[in-house]
Amino acid sequence: MPKPMPLSHLFPHVRVGLAIVGLFALACVSAIAQQGFGAPKVGGTSSFDTAPILSGNNGTSGRRPLSSVSAVPEDFANLKLSPGFLLNMEVYDAPEFSADLRINVDGNVNVPMVGAIHVSGETLTGAASLISQRLQSAKILNNPQVNLNITQYAGMSVSVLGEVHNPGRMELLAPHNLADVIALAGGETQYAGNTIEIRHATPSLRQDIIRYSRDKNDTIQTNSLVLPGDTVTVRRAGIVYVLGSVNRPGGYIMQEGGELDLTQALSLAYGTSTQAAVGSMKLIRKLPDGKVKEIDVPYRSIVKGKVPSPRLQAEDVIYVPVSKIKSILTAGLVATAANAAVYRGY
Repeated sequence: MPKPMPLSHLFPHVRVGLAIVGLFALACVSAIAQQGFGAPKVGGTSSFDTAPILSGNNGTSGRRPLSSVSAVPEDFANLKLSPGFLLNMEVYDAPEFSADLRINVDGNVNVPMVGAIHVSGETLTGAASLISQRLQSAKILNNPQVNLNITQYAGMSVSVLGEVHNPGRMELLAPHNLADVIALAGGETQYAGNTIEIRHATPSLRQDIIRYSRDKNDTIQTNSLVLPGDTVTVRRAGIVYVLGSVNRPGGYIMQEGGELDLTQALSLAYGTSTQAAVGSMKLIRKLPDGKVKEIDVPYRSIVKGKVPSPRLQAEDVIYVPVSKIKSILTAGLVATAANAAVYRGY
């Protein structure tokens, strides 16, 4: 009895047709998955690039764009509002009151349905409390919860001039003590004197003179406040002049905290020369009225410690005259030495 023939022999194209049907089915499943009928997205209707729609808001206005993290200035906690600031106001559960508020030159903001409210000089918390009280007192909202954010800062800076390493303008949002402001300018130079001038722009053109000291225990700098808009000038140390019979005459800066005495000035000039008439030394000082005063200097008593060395002022002149007797003797000794040298040469 003959064996039956396989089905594949009877229908040679059956296997090819089955393969084509399988590929078509796989393509359909892939297309369905691409149109969203596959696994659900993580996060519902949102994605990692778009924020979800917040409840209580409608449309695209409820979307909040993602923002990068930014550093808050260290003086933000003490920030006082001033004209020019732009504030963003949001009232909880009352989005119709949300608005951008610009502080005008009078220090007021115009709140919808309330009117002008003075907020200049207040902190963000204080200004939000004032707006909340007005909304409640006007019987517009019961117990409104107001939130304020600063969108734009007004130009608030301080100018630091004079003997500092980095003079110029720097941003200052809130009052700082004088020591911090000088540190922001790179610190004082070696030529800084002992006087710092602070010119306040408000409430009037007031000027404060601060005596600067390099003593770390001196609290005058930490107690002196610099306000936004002020100008700080670190004055240069004064110059004293040492002239006459000294080894290096010239002008010298009073670098030691702006103070210098007579013996220190002579030391900077490398001391007196051999022809100096130290007994006739003079201190020439310019008086406030423009006149000049000559003061005799008891140099020998100062050297012996019997008299304290006088403190110098800016633009003082120390004049050391030349002794005629010492000059003659010195000239004679030089001539004698020269003749001796010539005689020995022969």
